[in-house]
Amino acid sequence: MVFIDGTVVNVALPARQANLGATVQDVQWVVEAYALFLAALLLVGGSLGDRYGRRLVFCLGVALFALASIWCALAPSVGQLIAARAVQGVGGALLVPGSLAIISASFDEERRGRAIGTWSGFTAMTAAVGPVLGGWLIEHVSWRAVFFINVPLALAVLLIACWRVPESRDEEEENKQLDWLGAGLTTLGLGMVAYGLIESPRFGLGHPFVLAALVGGTLSLAAFLVVEARSRNPMVPLALFRSRNFSGVNLLTFFLYTALGGAMFFLPLNLIQVHGYSAMAAGAALLPFILIIFLLSRWSGGLVESYGARWPLMVGAVVAAVGYGLLMIPNVGGSYWTTFFPAIVVLGLGMAVSVAPLTTTVMNAVAENRAGVASGVNNAVSRTAGLLGIAALGVVILSAFNHGLERHIEQLNLAPEARRALDGQRAQLAGAELPSSVNDETGTALRQAINESFVAGFRRVMAMAAGMALASALIAWIMIDGEAKRRPELTEAIDRA
Repeated sequence: MVFIDGTVVNVALPARQANLGATVQDVQWVVEAYALFLAALLLVGGSLGDRYGRRLVFCLGVALFALASIWCALAPSVGQLIAARAVQGVGGALLVPGSLAIISASFDEERRGRAIGTWSGFTAMTAAVGPVLGGWLIEHVSWRAVFFINVPLALAVLLIACWRVPESRDEEEENKQLDWLGAGLTTLGLGMVAYGLIESPRFGLGHPFVLAALVGGTLSLAAFLVVEARSRNPMVPLALFRSRNFSGVNLLTFFLYTALGGAMFFLPLNLIQVHGYSAMAAGAALLPFILIIFLLSRWSGGLVESYGARWPLMVGAVVAAVGYGLLMIPNVGGSYWTTFFPAIVVLGLGMAVSVAPLTTTVMNAVAENRAGVASGVNNAVSRTAGLLGIAALGVVILSAFNHGLERHIEQLNLAPEARRALDGQRAQLAGAELPSSVNDETGTALRQAINESFVAGFRRVMAMAAGMALASALIAWIMIDGEAKRRPELTEAIDRA
């Protein structure tokens, strides 16, 4: 449900933007409201599962996610849609860490890598169906219908969980207090930083609201670290980061998923608004990426057993960087098979080699009784990366788009009235409507200018994504040891500390 929602929502963004009259900042918030609460509360979700039962909390998360999906489908305005997406994020925070923690508790170390690879494969399979089915629903029913997909899935998941999934918990967690102060500070901090980044193109980086949000968010996150260091029962046990593998793989996760989050947000906008793909065609265009992860995830889950963690993580990140580089090549127009297809295949190969070894390394870096916390931390890092990636790279693409469009406008010599109308549409990026006062010839040239300006910004985003993927490879080389097997004596010492 969580993975299918990520792919479907991105494909539906242009339709929502047009139907609700939303700006790019609005559709960013549709994604970011969900990502914010998912990232901030994943750690609480993992702790709740360890304390009250992983299956119980998992099922509560599934039910809440489904109810919020119905709200999303019925939302009459973009404001209500954003609120419903936030509730979806809370549900996701309860169910995501539970899924991996249940797997970790159910399989020994010898089989855990392949089990996690199988988990990755099935999430990829649902994510593969999502864009095509969602695109068909957008074209033939409504973008609202994509949220109803979650309802039958939720019913099936609840039935299977009650029938086949064993309950498990950490007995040591029962008498511990949950770190609600830490959860509040991280939610406030991430929310303010995201607000500052998303709204900075609209108000300007020097605007008091933007500056206050960025400074306040940074201070809140710093306070979060102080609280965690002093708390007897921290949401994030900072002692876990004494493990070099755990610290390294989470830092690698942050860079890798910052790049992926930004790419997967802006790529559908490029396909639909610039290249004229339908929603269904845009969903199908992403299929190679998802299918490659599905087909190779079980195999890549076993790479840690054969080669250790360092080489798969490093090679996968480098291949992903090449994929982002290939996404910089397409201009406006051209066949899918010679423009986007090679890049999406290479990016899929890079992520397929990386994802399962990354997750296995996280789970092997801690003792088994900290599985819920470890999966929560790593999932929170990946979601936080996506949250900040969309916000920060949104600033980059808007800046490049405005710069390029300004240069084109000067060459077209638009009338003042048309210029003012176009300036009011800049926040729509490539979805901007042409001024009604321009003639057909000028309108064609202006549409070409808008598309080329978006492509210039998209290329800059892909260049930054490639750089972050290469940084991930460097981190793997420096910080991840060659074996990355669980070391009980180390993890027990860290837990005691």
